[in-house]
Amino acid sequence: MEENIIARAESLRREVEAVCRDAGRDPASVTVLAATKVQSAERVRAVLPFVDACGENRVQEFCEKYDAGAYAGKPVHFIGHLQTNKVKFLVGRCDLIQSVDSPRLAKAISDRAEALGITQEILAELNIGRDENKTGCLPEDLPELLAAVRVLPGLRLRGLMCVPPRGTPEETAPWFAKTRGIYETYTSEWGFDTLSMGMSGDWAAAIREGSTLIRVGTGIFGARI
Repeated sequence: MEENIIARAESLRREVEAVCRDAGRDPASVTVLAATKVQSAERVRAVLPFVDACGENRVQEFCEKYDAGAYAGKPVHFIGHLQTNKVKFLVGRCDLIQSVDSPRLAKAISDRAEALGITQEILAELNIGRDENKTGCLPEDLPELLAAVRVLPGLRLRGLMCVPPRGTPEETAPWFAKTRGIYETYTSEWGFDTLSMGMSGDWAAAIREGSTLIRVGTGIFGARI
């Protein structure tokens, strides 16, 4: 099983490099994140040489794997919905919290970071397709979230994350382009450097539309059991 995982991870890295070159981009400008939801610590460790970071969707899984040394020093991001009462388990241990979608959550993260004497790096999550089944702030609510983050000393906002409505790469590409447009609107003011877009089925389209970080789960580990 590990051999299959490693082969897929190696293949993904080669494909990312090819897509980047085809798009006129430096492959080093795209972070490949392994989305490690439901994967064992052993399976996570097997792919670490071929990815740049790991991402967890569930706080309990993050804690268990973190304590087990699953990430072996690789950056680890939180990419799932985060409740304010679980912030304390992530801040100071998680390198980047990608799913900040409200002023209330931003304040909870900042308060915890201040208590620890650190700055927590975050992304603002956009519900770009206004999908009722997805989390993230609506585009028109982003200015309010940014205004809240601006006065919170425990945070460094590095950019945006989005999960578009489900569809083919051709259908998701316009959502990626729209998110990139919003990202570029704020980049000079905020010094953004991270645009997290694209998963196993549409990461190539996301790279062509400017993504700097792709989140790949089944494309590396196979279908979840």
